[in-house]
Amino acid sequence: MVNWTAGHLRKLGVEVCLKEIGTQVFPSGNEVKFPPVLLGTLGNDPKKKTICIYGHLDVQPALKDDGWNTEPFEMAECDGRLYGRGAADDKGPVLACIQAIEAFQAVHVELPVNIKILFEAMEECGSLGLEGLVTSEKDSFFKDVDYICICDGSWLGKDTPCIVYGLRGCCFFRLTVECASQDLHSGVHGGMVHEAMADLTYLLSSLTDKDGRLLITDIYNSVPPLHAGEQDIYTNIDFDTSVYGNDIGAVKLLRQDKADLLLNGWRYPSLSIHGIEGAHGEFGLKCVIPGKVTGKFSIRIVENQSPEEVKKLVTDYLTKKWQERGSATRIMVTMTASALPWHEDPHHPHYLATQKATKYIYKKDGDLIRAGGTMPIITTLKKITGKNIINVALSAGDDNIHAQNEKIDKNNYISGTKFMAAYLYEVSRIEK
Repeated sequence: MVNWTAGHLRKLGVEVCLKEIGTQVFPSGNEVKFPPVLLGTLGNDPKKKTICIYGHLDVQPALKDDGWNTEPFEMAECDGRLYGRGAADDKGPVLACIQAIEAFQAVHVELPVNIKILFEAMEECGSLGLEGLVTSEKDSFFKDVDYICICDGSWLGKDTPCIVYGLRGCCFFRLTVECASQDLHSGVHGGMVHEAMADLTYLLSSLTDKDGRLLITDIYNSVPPLHAGEQDIYTNIDFDTSVYGNDIGAVKLLRQDKADLLLNGWRYPSLSIHGIEGAHGEFGLKCVIPGKVTGKFSIRIVENQSPEEVKKLVTDYLTKKWQERGSATRIMVTMTASALPWHEDPHHPHYLATQKATKYIYKKDGDLIRAGGTMPIITTLKKITGKNIINVALSAGDDNIHAQNEKIDKNNYISGTKFMAAYLYEVSRIEK
């Protein structure tokens, strides 16, 4: 994919450089090179603004047996929709950006800005290896960049475009509880030992209440309060809670009010339990007391919260709850990965220009939104370059990103290409 994209960009006159970013060593000892990162440059007029466009060429795994109606790696068109893995995340938006450049050239109109291109192929694995490259290119490739545009993600619904100005960060945890050096027969040892699984489920259930509020001591202390008028932003967003609940098949949502639900999913931290290792999960009966089990959970963090702070609060809280339980098991809390939250001023000139392009193409204002997910590349680019970053979504909310039958509507793809062209034009008009 990197080589194909590089060849296509060169045909458009883009100066392309493929940068090696290292290797990954697997537990087996096998060493595999990361795919190279594509850096591209088109134009170097000092009178023009310079935009860096980011996208990723890798996709999630997919097999037809997963429940796809078509072969996931063969594009299929049906009822005005283009089905295939990566159609919405992120090959479709990447192609829309490229074809916006092609459109200017096809009608012999000079590009209104200089363009830098940053395309990687490890985003679905957390952008492994990219931070070192961005750091090394800070004073060269990124030196003249004015703004960074990321084309990734999707709208909330099907009708209103979205402009993302904030994402939550994420801290991944492993909580291990051990009661014996080996698994034990419950008929022989049941009632004679403190059981790891019982302690683990007790500790995991102590992390939140039934309404999803985190019970970790002081976890909300650093969350910034709502500023004046902020509640209205969420009230005015085009989002129907009943449609959302029906689409995902939820028994009941944690909040019924639209603004409260969006605030809870974007503006405040949340905790999700993902699974348990070491327990019997296969079909049938197995009378075993696991000697060691590990619970996996994550906390989505917001601005002003740091992974270091959250790690200490979680560790202190779980240690205290374990001591209160008075069990003779052993516990270990580890934070295995983390990413910082990201937030921009939605009233920045870069965002105002993007909103103009949105209204010109879609005939309506886009919703300025936060999102509950995490993109490590955004915080990496922000931390190292300091540039203003915008994340624009081109696909609809029902495009099944990461799921079966991923698609992008042809209308969204065509409008997205037009939007990218309008975006480049409007950004060129920002006064310095």
